[in-house]
Amino acid sequence: MIRTIGLLINPVAGVGGPAGLKGSDGPDVQAAALARGAQARSGERAVAALTVVAAAHPHAEIITADGAMGADAVRQAGLAARVVYQADSPSTGADTTAAALAIEEAGADLILFVGGDGTARDVASALRPWQPMLGVPAGVKMYSGCFAVSPTAAGALAAHWLGDEQIPLTEREVLDVDEEQIRHGRVDPKLFALVQVPFVLGRTQSRKSATPVSEAAAVQAAARGAVAAMNSGTHYLLGPGGTTREIARQLGIEKTPLGVDVVRVDAARKGELVLADASEQQLLDLIAGRALLAAEPLPASDSSRVRSNRRVLTAGGDDVSARAVTDGVARATGVARTQAVVTVIGGQGFLLGRGNQQISASVVAALGENPLLVVATEQKLALLLGQPLLVDTGNPVVDRSLAGYIRVITGVGSAGVYPVTAPEVTEPVSAPVSAQASPQISAPVVSLTKDEGAQSCV
Repeated sequence: MIRTIGLLINPVAGVGGPAGLKGSDGPDVQAAALARGAQARSGERAVAALTVVAAAHPHAEIITADGAMGADAVRQAGLAARVVYQADSPSTGADTTAAALAIEEAGADLILFVGGDGTARDVASALRPWQPMLGVPAGVKMYSGCFAVSPTAAGALAAHWLGDEQIPLTEREVLDVDEEQIRHGRVDPKLFALVQVPFVLGRTQSRKSATPVSEAAAVQAAARGAVAAMNSGTHYLLGPGGTTREIARQLGIEKTPLGVDVVRVDAARKGELVLADASEQQLLDLIAGRALLAAEPLPASDSSRVRSNRRVLTAGGDDVSARAVTDGVARATGVARTQAVVTVIGGQGFLLGRGNQQISASVVAALGENPLLVVATEQKLALLLGQPLLVDTGNPVVDRSLAGYIRVITGVGSAGVYPVTAPEVTEPVSAPVSAQASPQISAPVVSLTKDEGAQSCV
Protein backbone atom coordinates (compact mmCIF):
# COMPACT_ATOMS: atom_id res chain seq x y z
CA MET A 1 0.00 0.00 0.00
CA ILE A 2 1.38 3.40 -1.02
CA ARG A 3 0.39 6.11 1.39
CA THR A 4 0.36 9.84 0.75
CA ILE A 5 0.43 12.88 2.99
CA GLY A 6 -0.87 16.37 2.51
CA LEU A 7 0.42 19.62 3.96
CA LEU A 8 -1.42 22.82 4.80
CA ILE A 9 0.20 25.88 6.43
CA ASN A 10 -1.43 28.87 8.06
CA PRO A 11 1.21 31.48 7.08
CA VAL A 12 0.39 33.83 9.98
CA ALA A 13 -0.10 31.23 12.70
CA GLY A 14 1.47 32.19 16.01
CA VAL A 15 2.47 35.69 15.00
CA GLY A 16 0.51 37.21 17.89
CA GLY A 17 2.20 35.16 20.61
CA PRO A 18 5.55 36.95 21.03
CA ALA A 19 3.73 40.28 20.66
CA GLY A 20 1.58 39.47 23.69
CA LEU A 21 -1.70 39.51 21.75
CA LYS A 22 -3.01 36.13 23.04
CA GLY A 23 -3.53 34.82 19.52
CA SER A 24 -3.32 35.64 15.83
CA ASP A 25 -6.93 35.65 14.66
CA GLY A 26 -8.00 38.53 12.46
CA PRO A 27 -6.16 40.94 10.16
CA ASP A 28 -6.08 43.75 12.73
CA VAL A 29 -4.34 41.59 15.33
CA GLN A 30 -1.93 40.23 12.72
CA ALA A 31 -1.06 43.75 11.58
CA ALA A 32 -0.51 44.85 15.19
CA ALA A 33 1.77 41.87 15.82
CA LEU A 34 3.86 42.56 12.73
CA ALA A 35 4.08 46.23 13.69
CA ARG A 36 5.54 45.14 17.03
CA GLY A 37 8.29 43.25 15.24
CA ALA A 38 6.80 39.76 15.54
CA GLN A 39 7.53 37.26 12.80
CA ALA A 40 5.45 34.29 11.71
CA ARG A 41 7.43 31.06 11.96
CA SER A 42 4.92 28.55 10.67
CA GLY A 43 6.79 28.08 7.39
CA GLU A 44 10.02 27.47 9.25
CA ARG A 45 8.38 24.88 11.50
CA ALA A 46 6.81 23.19 8.48
CA VAL A 47 10.25 22.84 6.90
CA ALA A 48 11.57 21.30 10.14
CA ALA A 49 8.87 18.62 10.00
CA LEU A 50 9.28 17.96 6.28
CA THR A 51 13.05 17.66 6.58
CA VAL A 52 12.50 14.57 8.74
CA VAL A 53 10.13 13.18 6.11
CA ALA A 54 12.63 13.91 3.33
CA ALA A 55 15.41 12.08 5.16
CA ALA A 56 13.34 8.89 5.26
CA HIS A 57 11.46 9.30 1.95
CA PRO A 58 13.44 11.59 -0.37
CA HIS A 59 11.16 10.88 -3.34
CA ALA A 60 7.88 11.51 -1.55
CA GLU A 61 5.33 13.77 -3.19
CA ILE A 62 3.40 16.06 -0.87
CA ILE A 63 -0.14 17.15 -1.76
CA THR A 64 -0.40 20.79 -0.80
CA ALA A 65 -1.52 24.34 -1.50
CA ASP A 66 0.45 26.91 -3.43
CA GLY A 67 3.07 29.32 -2.06
CA ALA A 68 3.26 30.10 1.64
CA MET A 69 0.35 27.75 2.35
CA GLY A 70 2.53 24.74 1.60
CA ALA A 71 4.45 24.44 -1.66
CA ASP A 72 7.27 26.80 -0.65
CA ALA A 73 8.06 24.76 2.47
CA VAL A 74 7.79 21.44 0.61
CA ARG A 75 10.33 22.55 -2.00
CA GLN A 76 12.60 24.07 0.63
CA ALA A 77 12.72 20.66 2.32
CA GLY A 78 13.74 19.07 -0.98
CA LEU A 79 10.49 17.27 -1.71
CA ALA A 80 8.13 17.36 -4.67
CA ALA A 81 4.93 19.38 -4.29
CA ARG A 82 1.65 18.53 -5.99
CA VAL A 83 -0.35 21.74 -5.76
CA VAL A 84 -4.12 21.27 -5.63
CA TYR A 85 -5.18 24.68 -4.27
CA GLN A 86 -4.21 28.27 -4.95
CA ALA A 87 -5.13 30.94 -2.44
CA ASP A 88 -5.38 34.67 -2.64
CA SER A 89 -2.69 36.62 -0.83
CA PRO A 90 -2.96 37.09 2.05
CA SER A 91 -4.77 33.85 2.75
CA THR A 92 -7.74 33.63 5.11
CA GLY A 93 -9.44 31.04 7.28
CA ALA A 94 -11.74 30.33 4.35
CA ASP A 95 -8.65 29.42 2.29
CA THR A 96 -7.53 27.04 5.04
CA THR A 97 -10.88 25.25 4.94
CA ALA A 98 -11.00 25.12 1.14
CA ALA A 99 -7.41 23.92 0.88
CA ALA A 100 -7.99 21.17 3.44
CA LEU A 101 -10.95 19.90 1.43
CA ALA A 102 -8.96 20.01 -1.81
CA ILE A 103 -6.06 18.10 -0.27
CA GLU A 104 -8.40 15.43 1.11
CA GLU A 105 -10.18 15.05 -2.23
CA ALA A 106 -6.80 14.71 -3.97
CA GLY A 107 -6.21 11.53 -1.97
CA ALA A 108 -4.04 12.45 1.01
CA ASP A 109 -4.14 9.67 3.60
CA LEU A 110 -2.79 11.92 6.35
CA ILE A 111 -3.06 15.70 6.40
CA LEU A 112 -0.40 17.67 8.25
CA PHE A 113 -1.49 21.17 9.16
CA VAL A 114 0.78 23.86 10.55
CA GLY A 115 -0.80 26.31 12.97
CA GLY A 116 -2.66 26.43 16.25
CA ASP A 117 -6.11 25.71 17.60
CA GLY A 118 -7.81 28.09 15.18
CA THR A 119 -6.17 26.38 12.22
CA ALA A 120 -7.11 22.96 13.61
CA ARG A 121 -10.71 24.13 13.85
CA ASP A 122 -10.72 25.36 10.23
CA VAL A 123 -9.14 22.14 8.94
CA ALA A 124 -11.43 19.84 10.93
CA SER A 125 -14.53 21.65 9.66
CA ALA A 126 -13.62 20.68 6.09
CA LEU A 127 -12.66 17.02 6.56
CA ARG A 128 -14.68 13.86 6.87
CA PRO A 129 -14.76 12.58 10.45
CA TRP A 130 -12.54 9.58 9.66
CA GLN A 131 -9.82 11.53 7.80
CA PRO A 132 -6.53 11.35 9.77
CA MET A 133 -4.91 14.71 10.54
CA LEU A 134 -1.95 15.85 12.64
CA GLY A 135 -0.89 19.32 13.71
CA VAL A 136 2.62 20.72 13.49
CA PRO A 137 2.56 23.10 16.48
CA ALA A 138 3.01 26.69 15.32
CA GLY A 139 0.20 28.62 17.00
CA VAL A 140 -0.12 30.44 20.30
CA LYS A 141 -2.38 28.32 22.52
CA MET A 142 -2.65 24.77 21.19
CA TYR A 143 -5.01 23.40 23.83
CA SER A 144 -6.15 20.65 21.42
CA GLY A 145 -4.89 17.09 21.47
CA CYS A 146 -4.43 16.80 17.71
CA PHE A 147 -0.84 18.15 17.62
CA ALA A 148 2.54 16.48 17.74
CA VAL A 149 4.76 17.66 20.58
CA SER A 150 7.11 19.37 18.12
CA PRO A 151 7.74 19.79 14.38
CA THR A 152 10.36 17.03 14.45
CA ALA A 153 7.95 14.69 16.19
CA ALA A 154 5.30 15.48 13.56
CA GLY A 155 7.81 14.75 10.81
CA ALA A 156 8.78 11.44 12.41
CA LEU A 157 5.15 10.37 12.69
CA ALA A 158 4.52 11.34 9.06
CA ALA A 159 7.63 9.49 7.91
CA HIS A 160 6.55 6.31 9.67
CA TRP A 161 3.06 6.76 8.23
CA LEU A 162 4.52 6.92 4.71
CA GLY A 163 6.49 3.77 5.52
CA ASP A 164 3.16 1.99 6.04
CA GLU A 165 3.92 1.25 9.67
CA GLN A 166 1.02 0.39 11.92
CA ILE A 167 0.59 3.62 13.82
CA PRO A 168 -2.71 3.53 15.68
CA LEU A 169 -5.27 6.27 15.27
CA THR A 170 -7.03 7.75 18.27
CA GLU A 171 -9.91 10.18 18.59
CA ARG A 172 -8.76 13.58 19.82
CA GLU A 173 -10.53 16.81 20.62
CA VAL A 174 -10.19 20.06 18.71
CA LEU A 175 -10.56 22.87 21.24
CA ASP A 176 -10.46 26.61 20.72
CA VAL A 177 -11.09 29.75 22.71
CA ASP A 178 -12.48 33.12 21.74
CA GLU A 179 -9.39 35.35 21.63
CA GLU A 180 -11.47 38.45 22.27
CA GLN A 181 -12.74 36.86 25.48
CA ILE A 182 -9.16 36.06 26.47
CA ARG A 183 -8.26 39.73 26.09
CA HIS A 184 -11.06 40.51 28.53
CA GLY A 185 -9.90 37.95 31.07
CA ARG A 186 -12.18 34.99 30.20
CA VAL A 187 -10.60 31.68 29.20
CA ASP A 188 -13.18 29.05 28.28
CA PRO A 189 -12.00 26.44 25.74
CA LYS A 190 -14.86 24.89 23.77
CA LEU A 191 -15.04 21.60 21.91
CA PHE A 192 -15.45 22.03 18.15
CA ALA A 193 -14.64 18.62 16.69
CA LEU A 194 -13.43 15.08 17.30
CA VAL A 195 -10.76 13.98 14.82
CA GLN A 196 -8.60 10.96 14.08
CA VAL A 197 -4.93 11.49 14.98
CA PRO A 198 -1.87 9.17 14.74
CA PHE A 199 -0.90 8.43 18.32
CA VAL A 200 2.47 7.54 19.77
CA LEU A 201 3.13 8.21 23.44
CA GLY A 202 5.67 10.98 23.79
CA ARG A 203 5.16 12.27 20.27
CA THR A 204 1.48 13.08 20.10
CA GLN A 205 0.44 15.93 22.37
CA SER A 206 -2.29 15.51 24.95
CA ARG A 207 -5.06 18.04 25.28
CA LYS A 208 -4.65 20.69 27.94
CA SER A 209 -6.43 19.68 31.12
CA ALA A 210 -7.97 22.20 33.48
CA THR A 211 -6.98 22.41 37.12
CA PRO A 212 -9.82 20.88 39.17
CA VAL A 213 -11.47 22.96 41.85
CA SER A 214 -10.48 20.30 44.39
CA GLU A 215 -6.83 21.18 43.78
CA ALA A 216 -7.22 24.82 44.82
CA ALA A 217 -5.45 24.26 48.13
CA ALA A 218 -2.52 22.58 46.39
CA VAL A 219 -2.26 25.49 43.95
CA GLN A 220 -2.19 27.94 46.84
CA ALA A 221 0.52 25.91 48.58
CA ALA A 222 2.65 25.71 45.43
CA ALA A 223 2.26 29.46 44.93
CA ARG A 224 3.33 30.12 48.53
CA GLY A 225 6.41 28.04 47.88
CA ALA A 226 7.25 30.08 44.80
CA VAL A 227 6.74 33.37 46.63
CA ALA A 228 8.98 32.15 49.46
CA ALA A 229 11.69 31.36 46.90
CA MET A 230 11.64 34.84 45.35
CA ASN A 231 14.48 37.23 46.11
CA SER A 232 14.07 40.95 46.65
CA GLY A 233 15.54 43.05 43.86
CA THR A 234 15.00 40.36 41.24
CA HIS A 235 12.59 40.88 38.36
CA TYR A 236 10.26 37.93 37.79
CA LEU A 237 8.46 37.30 34.52
CA LEU A 238 5.14 35.75 35.57
CA GLY A 239 3.94 33.58 32.71
CA PRO A 240 0.34 32.51 32.07
CA GLY A 241 -1.43 29.91 34.18
CA GLY A 242 -3.62 29.36 37.19
CA THR A 243 -0.67 28.81 39.51
CA THR A 244 1.08 32.00 38.43
CA ARG A 245 -2.21 33.85 38.81
CA GLU A 246 -2.29 32.64 42.41
CA ILE A 247 1.32 33.81 42.87
CA ALA A 248 0.28 37.26 41.69
CA ARG A 249 -2.70 37.25 44.03
CA GLN A 250 -0.48 36.42 46.99
CA LEU A 251 1.83 39.26 45.96
CA GLY A 252 -1.12 41.66 45.84
CA ILE A 253 -0.89 42.10 42.06
CA GLU A 254 -3.55 41.79 39.36
CA LYS A 255 -2.41 39.17 36.83
CA THR A 256 -2.98 39.70 33.12
CA PRO A 257 -4.95 36.71 31.75
CA LEU A 258 -2.68 34.66 29.46
CA GLY A 259 -0.12 37.47 29.56
CA VAL A 260 3.39 37.83 30.95
CA ASP A 261 3.71 40.36 33.77
CA VAL A 262 6.99 41.58 35.23
CA VAL A 263 7.04 41.88 39.03
CA ARG A 264 9.49 42.23 41.84
CA VAL A 265 9.19 41.62 45.57
CA ASP A 266 10.56 43.39 48.59
CA ALA A 267 11.98 41.80 51.71
CA ALA A 268 8.48 41.48 53.17
CA ARG A 269 7.32 39.55 50.08
CA LYS A 270 5.15 42.43 48.93
CA GLY A 271 4.86 42.55 45.19
CA GLU A 272 5.38 45.48 42.85
CA LEU A 273 4.20 45.45 39.25
CA VAL A 274 6.98 46.53 36.91
CA LEU A 275 5.31 45.90 33.56
CA ALA A 276 1.92 44.45 32.69
CA ASP A 277 1.21 42.24 29.67
CA ALA A 278 4.71 42.50 28.21
CA SER A 279 5.69 41.56 24.68
CA GLU A 280 8.85 39.67 23.79
CA GLN A 281 10.62 42.88 22.80
CA GLN A 282 9.64 44.63 26.01
CA LEU A 283 11.02 41.71 28.02
CA LEU A 284 14.29 41.83 26.10
CA ASP A 285 14.54 45.57 26.68
CA LEU A 286 13.89 45.20 30.39
CA ILE A 287 16.42 42.37 30.80
CA ALA A 288 19.03 44.47 29.03
CA GLY A 289 18.19 47.53 31.12
CA ARG A 290 16.96 49.51 28.13
CA ALA A 291 13.90 51.75 28.08
CA LEU A 292 10.57 50.01 28.25
CA LEU A 293 9.50 50.61 24.68
CA ALA A 294 5.96 51.50 23.71
CA ALA A 295 3.98 48.93 21.81
CA GLU A 296 2.23 49.78 18.58
CA PRO A 297 -1.43 50.79 19.04
CA LEU A 298 -3.73 47.82 19.49
CA PRO A 299 -6.81 47.19 17.40
CA ALA A 300 -9.81 48.99 18.86
CA SER A 301 -11.23 45.70 20.11
CA ASP A 302 -8.06 45.09 22.16
CA SER A 303 -7.50 48.56 23.55
CA SER A 304 -9.46 47.95 26.73
CA ARG A 305 -6.64 46.05 28.34
CA VAL A 306 -4.45 49.18 28.57
CA ARG A 307 -7.21 51.34 30.05
CA SER A 308 -6.19 50.87 33.64
CA ASN A 309 -5.61 53.03 36.66
CA ARG A 310 -3.26 50.52 38.26
CA ARG A 311 -0.04 51.97 39.62
CA VAL A 312 3.10 50.22 38.51
CA LEU A 313 6.80 50.65 39.07
CA THR A 314 9.40 50.90 36.37
CA ALA A 315 12.73 49.15 36.63
CA GLY A 316 14.11 52.41 37.96
CA GLY A 317 11.52 52.65 40.73
CA ASP A 318 9.44 55.55 39.37
CA ASP A 319 5.72 55.29 40.13
CA VAL A 320 3.72 55.68 36.92
CA SER A 321 0.38 54.53 35.58
CA ALA A 322 0.01 51.32 33.60
CA ARG A 323 -0.94 53.41 30.57
CA ALA A 324 2.29 55.39 30.97
CA VAL A 325 4.28 52.17 30.83
CA THR A 326 2.39 51.09 27.72
CA ASP A 327 3.02 54.49 26.16
CA GLY A 328 6.73 54.16 26.81
CA VAL A 329 7.02 56.89 29.43
CA ALA A 330 8.79 54.63 31.93
CA ARG A 331 12.54 54.26 31.72
CA ALA A 332 14.63 51.43 33.04
CA THR A 333 17.69 52.79 34.77
CA GLY A 334 19.48 49.66 35.85
CA VAL A 335 19.91 45.98 35.06
CA ALA A 336 18.43 43.66 37.67
CA ARG A 337 18.63 39.89 37.92
CA THR A 338 15.67 38.46 36.03
CA GLN A 339 14.03 35.03 36.09
CA ALA A 340 10.95 33.63 34.37
CA VAL A 341 8.30 31.96 36.54
CA VAL A 342 6.52 29.24 34.61
CA THR A 343 4.17 26.41 35.45
CA VAL A 344 3.40 23.07 33.86
CA ILE A 345 0.53 22.84 31.36
CA GLY A 346 -1.79 20.19 32.75
CA GLY A 347 -2.01 17.02 30.70
CA GLN A 348 0.70 18.17 28.29
CA GLY A 349 3.76 18.89 30.41
CA PHE A 350 4.97 21.93 28.48
CA LEU A 351 6.97 24.61 30.26
CA LEU A 352 7.67 26.77 27.20
CA GLY A 353 6.22 27.03 23.71
CA ARG A 354 2.51 26.76 24.51
CA GLY A 355 0.70 30.02 25.23
CA ASN A 356 3.77 31.83 26.62
CA GLN A 357 5.69 32.67 23.44
CA GLN A 358 6.55 36.08 24.90
CA ILE A 359 9.13 34.11 26.92
CA SER A 360 10.87 33.28 23.67
CA ALA A 361 14.18 31.60 22.94
CA SER A 362 15.79 35.03 22.77
CA VAL A 363 14.36 35.96 26.18
CA VAL A 364 15.49 32.67 27.75
CA ALA A 365 19.00 33.15 26.33
CA ALA A 366 19.11 36.71 27.66
CA LEU A 367 18.12 35.51 31.15
CA GLY A 368 21.39 33.61 31.38
CA GLU A 369 22.09 30.91 33.92
CA ASN A 370 19.12 29.32 35.75
CA PRO A 371 16.50 31.17 33.68
CA LEU A 372 13.39 29.39 34.96
CA LEU A 373 11.64 29.15 38.31
CA VAL A 374 9.19 26.27 37.84
CA VAL A 375 6.18 25.78 40.08
CA ALA A 376 3.47 23.10 39.92
CA THR A 377 1.29 20.98 42.15
CA GLU A 378 2.29 17.41 42.96
CA GLN A 379 -0.95 16.15 41.41
CA LYS A 380 -0.23 17.88 38.10
CA LEU A 381 3.19 16.22 37.98
CA ALA A 382 1.78 12.83 38.95
CA LEU A 383 -0.83 13.00 36.19
CA LEU A 384 1.95 13.16 33.60
CA LEU A 385 2.50 9.47 34.42
CA GLY A 386 6.27 9.65 34.33
CA GLN A 387 6.50 11.59 31.08
CA PRO A 388 9.06 14.42 31.18
CA LEU A 389 8.41 18.12 31.08
CA LEU A 390 8.76 19.63 27.59
CA VAL A 391 10.26 22.77 26.09
CA ASP A 392 9.64 23.91 22.52
CA THR A 393 10.96 27.44 22.02
CA GLY A 394 11.74 26.81 18.34
CA ASN A 395 15.47 27.29 18.90
CA PRO A 396 17.34 23.97 19.15
CA VAL A 397 20.32 25.50 20.97
CA VAL A 398 18.13 27.05 23.67
CA ASP A 399 15.96 23.95 23.94
CA ARG A 400 19.03 21.77 24.36
CA SER A 401 20.37 24.04 27.10
CA LEU A 402 17.13 23.56 29.07
CA ALA A 403 17.02 19.78 28.71
CA GLY A 404 18.11 17.67 31.65
CA TYR A 405 16.66 18.05 35.13
CA ILE A 406 14.98 21.01 36.76
CA ARG A 407 13.81 21.83 40.26
CA VAL A 408 10.03 22.13 40.56
CA ILE A 409 8.55 23.95 43.55
CA THR A 410 5.40 22.27 44.90
CA GLY A 411 5.01 24.08 48.22
CA VAL A 412 6.84 25.91 51.00
CA GLY A 413 9.90 23.77 51.69
CA SER A 414 8.64 21.21 49.20
CA ALA A 415 10.29 20.66 45.84
CA GLY A 416 11.52 17.95 43.55
CA VAL A 417 13.70 17.34 40.56
CA TYR A 418 11.98 16.47 37.33
CA PRO A 419 13.32 15.58 33.86
CA VAL A 420 12.99 18.04 30.99
CA THR A 421 13.29 17.07 27.36
CA ALA A 422 13.41 19.06 24.17
CA PRO A 423 11.61 16.94 21.55
CA GLU A 424 12.70 19.27 18.76
CA VAL A 425 16.39 18.40 19.24
CA THR A 426 15.93 14.68 19.86
CA GLU A 427 17.08 12.47 17.03
CA PRO A 428 14.17 10.68 15.35
CA VAL A 429 14.28 6.94 15.95
CA SER A 430 15.02 4.68 13.01
CA ALA A 431 13.21 1.65 14.36
CA PRO A 432 9.42 1.37 14.11
CA VAL A 433 7.69 3.36 16.79
CA SER A 434 5.51 1.69 19.36
CA ALA A 435 2.05 2.75 20.36
CA GLN A 436 2.95 2.07 23.97
CA ALA A 437 6.19 3.96 24.40
CA SER A 438 8.48 6.38 22.67
CA PRO A 439 12.18 5.40 22.78
CA GLN A 440 13.27 9.02 22.48
CA ILE A 441 11.73 10.03 25.83
CA SER A 442 12.36 8.25 29.09
CA ALA A 443 11.39 9.96 32.30
CA PRO A 444 12.67 8.94 35.72
CA VAL A 445 10.21 9.19 38.56
CA VAL A 446 10.33 12.44 40.48
CA SER A 447 10.99 12.21 44.19
CA LEU A 448 9.45 15.00 46.22
CA THR A 449 10.85 16.00 49.56
CA LYS A 450 10.25 18.55 52.27
CA ASP A 451 13.97 19.16 52.48
CA GLU A 452 14.92 21.58 49.69
CA GLY A 453 18.54 20.57 50.00
CA ALA A 454 17.84 16.92 49.34
CA GLN A 455 15.91 16.67 46.11
CA SER A 456 16.46 13.43 44.31
CA CYS A 457 15.38 11.60 41.20
CA VAL A 458 15.13 7.85 40.85
